[in-house]
This record gives sequence, structure tokens and C-alpha cells, in this order.
Amino acid sequence: MLRSLFSAVSGMQAHQTKLDVIGNNIANVNTYGFKSSRARFQDVYYQTLQSATSGDNNRGGTNASQVGYGAQLAGIDLNMERSALQSTGRPMDVAITGEGFFQVMDSDGNIFYTRAGNLQLDYKSGNLVDANGYTVLGVTGDPLGKAASSDKIHLSIPSKNNAQSSSTQEINGVKYTITSQNATGDANVSISFKLDETLPDGADVVVQPSEFNTSSIVVRISDKASFASLSDFNEKMNSAISRANNGTPHPAGNFTITAQPAQTGGFTGKELMGENFGIKPGEQIFNDTYKDSGIFGGIKPSSTSTEPVFTASGDVEYTIVKAGTSPDAWKLTATVKKDGKTRIFEGQISENSTSANSVWLKETGTPPSGEEAGQYIEVKHPGYTAIEDYFKINPTADTTVAAGSITAATNSRDLGLGSKAFTLTDGSAGGTVSLSDAGVTILANGIIEANHPNLGKIQIGRIDLVTFDNPYGLEGVGNSYFKATGNSGDAKACKAGEDGTGALKTSSLEMSNVDISTEFADMIVTQRGFQANSRIITVSDSILEELVNLKR
Repeated sequence: MLRSLFSAVSGMQAHQTKLDVIGNNIANVNTYGFKSSRARFQDVYYQTLQSATSGDNNRGGTNASQVGYGAQLAGIDLNMERSALQSTGRPMDVAITGEGFFQVMDSDGNIFYTRAGNLQLDYKSGNLVDANGYTVLGVTGDPLGKAASSDKIHLSIPSKNNAQSSSTQEINGVKYTITSQNATGDANVSISFKLDETLPDGADVVVQPSEFNTSSIVVRISDKASFASLSDFNEKMNSAISRANNGTPHPAGNFTITAQPAQTGGFTGKELMGENFGIKPGEQIFNDTYKDSGIFGGIKPSSTSTEPVFTASGDVEYTIVKAGTSPDAWKLTATVKKDGKTRIFEGQISENSTSANSVWLKETGTPPSGEEAGQYIEVKHPGYTAIEDYFKINPTADTTVAAGSITAATNSRDLGLGSKAFTLTDGSAGGTVSLSDAGVTILANGIIEANHPNLGKIQIGRIDLVTFDNPYGLEGVGNSYFKATGNSGDAKACKAGEDGTGALKTSSLEMSNVDISTEFADMIVTQRGFQANSRIITVSDSILEELVNLKR
């Protein structure tokens, strides 16, 4: 039989194997961490028809004459070149930015190596595992000072302590703190305060059931309320919370507001909520006769000076007369009397003031010793014409009226609790902390961090990588896994980013390193090689047919 038949068959077999390799590469073009392969050919052996001879002085040498017996598969090589990284947006996906492999262990204790870092937490066992459920290897617990390792990574969170919830807000230099009575996570709520002018008389503090839930409480304070102290307010607030909760105390128990430095003395609902932290003007209070209508045709109280600080106080008597000036004006005088002392404040409403406005009644004479000059009382007036008309209609009306009283300006006692919400946190009944509540993250150096309710950020493990002297000698076992061989050398554990390994990048995975264009080019060449070998068989068959036909 013709040797060419068997040479062609061997060539077809080799090209078929190469096509299998190409097909596997293309099939895994989107497999994370996949490493492509390539098939290598070599010739088989030769039949020597004539050996080579050396020459002499009379005749030259001759070369050997050999006929080959085809091709065979020399080997299938791994391409361990790194591929591009794909962003996944999943925090537990991890890619290696340089050299190295993740190490995982199956349930039988077999260790495999992979570049596919699609990891997850096994909340039941507490292990860090890959997509196939194999346990990732590295260091368990606080990794500080620990060498790179190949132990199972078991993640555990220390138990949390009993803790009351609290929130502190600084308002106008005073630190206000709200603390829960009970140590429970139910105390982690937001408490806000609102001034409510619609609350009934006697209802100093109210919590509406519709504004009470497990995450927030709105406390409404009447503008007419009066509290003897912060403790008094605390008591009324907790009673209001219980009423909103169908008469049942809040799971957190009572909430307590404290101030540093302490705020002593009583305060009103307006002062509790107010945000005027400077000097508060004195208050003018007209008696019932003039409370609504005002005096002299509509003159009503407005305010007092705060700069300079208004220091007069007592009963107020107002007098109005024509000033006898040009332009014409009404001269308004306020006489403040207290303890036998009298202070006088004067101002004018000019005929040029044709519409409603305000006027300052400035103090006349020298103020009492130690007090500032320039103090004034501000009143609202309806305008010069309106006052004129009032006295025309009421020619016998009094021009001197004991209208009411006035208080001095004072330093503000506003607490400003309405300016900020208090979000109570860190309340805990103690006990275990689940991994799902710990916010586990993986850092670039492989360290695994968690958020602990008492300890803050803690380190609970570390992913370590391995390297090989000859990574091309690894053997693929499926599922994007490799295992060590005698030619790859032993695995050497390293910390991520050290000893030649790459750092880790979270929310990313390494893509397959299959190059589609190269694979398609190889596919064409392989197809043509297979086709050419098949033609050798066809031609050899034709020659054999001719030989058989010689017998005719």
C-alpha cells in the first residue's frame, strides 16, 4: 500500500485535534478567567531508503534518502497571558491585576487554582466561597502579622455589646444629647421637633400616631407650652410618645434630653424651638381694651431695640399731640414707669407718612447709669392721615392712654431644638452579628473588612494568591480551574500585590484571553490543512485503482 495514505490519515487526525482545540477556545470566549490553548504538530518518523555516505578522493558523498510517515500532535500549550478586566458592579467580584492565582479547596480537600474571582459569602458556614461553592484559601481572622497561607477563609464577626442609642447635636454652642433608656436596636430612630400653634390649650407636647413609626418620631410642641426644666419636657415628651403608641411605652423606654453645659431654669415652647440666639427684644403688651384696635386710631406695639440693648420695663403710658413742626407731625411719647423711676421715649409721625409704617420712639435725656444711649421703642402706625381722621371723628378722644406694659430686652433663652433632627444610632441589644449585616468588603491587598456596630471597621480575613515557577505547566481540570503538575512546580503562597503578584480589583472579573480573530485565522488554516490531506487520500486511491486495472 502507498505510504501517502497513512501520512494523509495522520495529518487529518492531527488537524482534527487542532480543530477541537480551536472549537474549545471559541466556546469559552466569554468564560471568566479562561485561558486559551494551542495545538502543536511535529513529524512522525522516517523510512531510510538510502543512507548517507561520506566522500573520498575519487567520489563525492551522498545524502540520505528518507520517506516520512506523516504528522502527529506534539502537544497542546496553555496561553497564560492576562486578559482585560470587565467591571461588574458586584462588590464580591474580584480580579487579579497582575500575576498570580486564587486558590480554592473542594469538599474532599483537593486544591485548585483559578483566575476567576466571582466570590460570594456562604452565610450558613461563614466561609468565603467561589461560584462553584469551593472554599477560598488564605488567612482567617485578623491578618496583621500573619504570613501568606493556604487555609480555608472562615469569616466570623465578634458579638456586639449591649448599647443604648444616642444622638448629639451642637446648637448655638450647646451640645444636646438624646439617649434611649433601653439597649435595643429598636431605639435607633430619628426624633424631630416642630412648633405647632394649632394644639389645644393644655396639650403642651403631642405625638400624632400618623407621625410615629419604627424609624421616626415627630414631637409637636405647643407655642403656649411652659416647661419648668428639660426634665419636665422629657417627662411630657415620653408621655406623648406612649399615647401615640396606644398607651404602650416605646421599646426603647424613655428618651432623655440632656444639655452640656446644662440649661437651667424654665422655658416656653417658643423658647424650646426658637432659633434667635442673640438679644431678644422686649415685649410690649397692650391691655385688652387696645389689644386688637390699637391706640389713637391704630397705633400698635412692634418691638424694642436690641442694639443698644433696651433696658426699660414697667407700665407704659402713651401721649399724642401735634408737634407744631413743618411739615406737620403727630408727636408720640411713651412714658415707662417702674419703682418710681420714669423713662421717656419720643418720636414723630410726619404728614409725609401717608401710609402705614413703623416709627422709633427714641429715649430722651440721659439713660440710667451703666446703660447705653439710643434705646428705642418701635411701634406700628396707620399713617398720618389715618390718625388725623381718627381725631376728627373722635374729637374728645383721650390723647393720653395707659396702654399696657413693656419688658426689657433679654439674652435669648432659645434652645433651637427645632433646627435639627436627632438620629439615634448604635443602639443594640447585644449578641451575634450576621455577615449579611456587616457590610463585608475586599481591599486591594486581599484583606477582608467588615463594619462592626461597636468596633467600627475590623479585619476578619485575607485572600492570598499563589504563583508557580512555570504556570504554563498547569493542567486544566474544567470550571476554569487548574491543578499543579510536576512541571509547573509547587504553589508559592503570596500576599496580593507582593512577591510579583498583582493587587486585587473589586467589582471586576478577568475576561477570557481568547482572541477571536486569531482563532478564526487558525480555523481557516486548519480546515485547509485537513482538506489537503484528504486530497492525498483521493489521489492515492486513484493510483491504486490504476494498479488493480493493470490485470485486465
